Amino acid sequence: MKGLLTNNFYAVRSSAKVFSVFMLALGAFVTVVVSQQLLLFCMLLGINGFSINAIATMGKDYTSKWGKYKLTSPVKRADIVKSYFISQLIWLLAGIVFSGFVMSASWLLHGCPFDRSIDALLVFSTGISISLFAGAIFFPLFYLGGEERNGAFLVISLLFAIGIVMGITTAVNFVFGSHMTTWQIISGAMIVFVCSLLTFALSYSLTVIVFKKKEY
Repeated sequence: MKGLLTNNFYAVRSSAKVFSVFMLALGAFVTVVVSQQLLLFCMLLGINGFSINAIATMGKDYTSKWGKYKLTSPVKRADIVKSYFISQLIWLLAGIVFSGFVMSASWLLHGCPFDRSIDALLVFSTGISISLFAGAIFFPLFYLGGEERNGAFLVISLLFAIGIVMGITTAVNFVFGSHMTTWQIISGAMIVFVCSLLTFALSYSLTVIVFKKKEY
């Protein structure tokens, strides 16, 4: 497993460096400029960008034939799938840390950047859930539909993930009403997060089943 995770890291390293430089520049600008909309964009991009970038590297493995070479090594197909899921979680954590740092810096310099302090929880819940839903949709599609459609599947997964989060949020708002209390807001954020986490876990089992039946 360690070797698979290391391979995944090296596969994403070059693109992650470029993305990191861009995000550092954007983060520095956002902490100086007082703009709630720009801060929200930066945080959501940071939370999702690193993990989505990691998912995109799966196509590189099969373009370079490295993905097929893995099948000849002494590792189980379930371990290969698990390494991708773990890699996404690691890069998602990196995005969360980055976004948390940017938000904290803006908060220290200009005060609370949101209308309510609880809104920070909603931003993180939304960003994390989108990333988890996107991964949960993408991984089984990647093995079902063919590696050459990697880019299209990534876009489809991200759009569906955003749609699912918006749908659950709309349903929660409908149930609780427009004037939600703090605990209702927290409950709503937790519902979205738990749904995405369960979907991500179920997707792992589904992806393993699909990958085991796939022939090369």
